[in-house]
Amino acid sequence: MAGQAGGQPGKGSGGGAAEALREGVRRGIEPVVQEAGLFLEDVTVSRAGARSVVRVVLDLPEDAEGSLDLDTVAEVSRPISAALDEVDVLPGAYTLEVSTPGTDRALTERRHFRRARGRLVRLVLADGTAVEGRLRDVDDALHLEVAGARGRTEERAVPLEQVVRGHVQVELKRALDADLPELDDAAAAETDADHRTAGRGPDDEEA
Repeated sequence: MAGQAGGQPGKGSGGGAAEALREGVRRGIEPVVQEAGLFLEDVTVSRAGARSVVRVVLDLPEDAEGSLDLDTVAEVSRPISAALDEVDVLPGAYTLEVSTPGTDRALTERRHFRRARGRLVRLVLADGTAVEGRLRDVDDALHLEVAGARGRTEERAVPLEQVVRGHVQVELKRALDADLPELDDAAAAETDADHRTAGRGPDDEEA
């Protein structure tokens, strides 16, 4: 996928300039992501030699259940790339990587927990203890089904304020039965575009 990324080289490499670049990318692509009905989870911009690497993490809205499929990620990658070309904030060539949050993402925000409804989660609490159960609902507390006596399940509500972080537990059998994307966490929709600064011809492209 080809495009133009003119940008203005010569910006400082300090933290302020890096954050401004990241925010410029976020502002440029967020309308496209929202138009696709998705949530922009994170944006990072780094350097790999003479090329910038833009990593974009997308998710479904917090009220949605299920996982964002990689076909949708691949489809939205093209308009994201076009938006980056249009805002022209990146200096020189860049590679765009668009992916979904993996199951190893720490659950630290309410929306993270809402997205994990129906999943088996492990919570680390402020007192240092941990609790594991299936997350059924989220309000001011996390409502779990936990293992009880004699193999029965019990309901437990854990106030959000007591939760330091959580993690989704991978369930191999459930992933196979429901065709969930836990088995494809390493996959990402990547657009390695031959984006060049304005005025550079194809013969000048770096190897």
